[in-house]
Amino acid sequence: MKPPRLKAAGVVLRALEPADAEALYAAHGDPQAHQYWGTPAHQSVEETRAYIEETLAMKGAHCWAITEHGGEALGRVALFEVRDGVGELGIIMRREATGRGLASKALELVEGHAFGALGMHRLAADIDPDNTNSISLFLRAGFQREGLLRGNWKTHLGVRDSIVMGKLRA
Repeated sequence: MKPPRLKAAGVVLRALEPADAEALYAAHGDPQAHQYWGTPAHQSVEETRAYIEETLAMKGAHCWAITEHGGEALGRVALFEVRDGVGELGIIMRREATGRGLASKALELVEGHAFGALGMHRLAADIDPDNTNSISLFLRAGFQREGLLRGNWKTHLGVRDSIVMGKLRA
């Protein structure tokens, strides 16, 4: 089931589609933008398309393209229902789209949908400790740093820790 279209001033979240692969390859194929993901930057648009298709096929995945007016994807945000009432968020932006508040607005919209229509009581994010931009984004959105999981991920960068950030429904 496609997630609903969500809107705020200057941002529209629409359902993510495999056709967004070319636009999102600008993020997933960028070694800097993709640095703290579990895998190295994608090598082709086809790899990004396959990644999108795999994500959309996951049970409990709600995935949106982050746009300014509903058109080209400038990033993507995903909400995964990891268990009853609990969601985990992930977000990536094309570098040229950063600094405009789109990611902050996208998180706010998804949070409202998760705590509202989906009835979730907790949202979390699992962030690499060196990913200061993501940590700052989630702190600005009202998430709290809840803990450090040492050696939590084996990635292309080696074994990495995770900062767990969470937010509870008011």
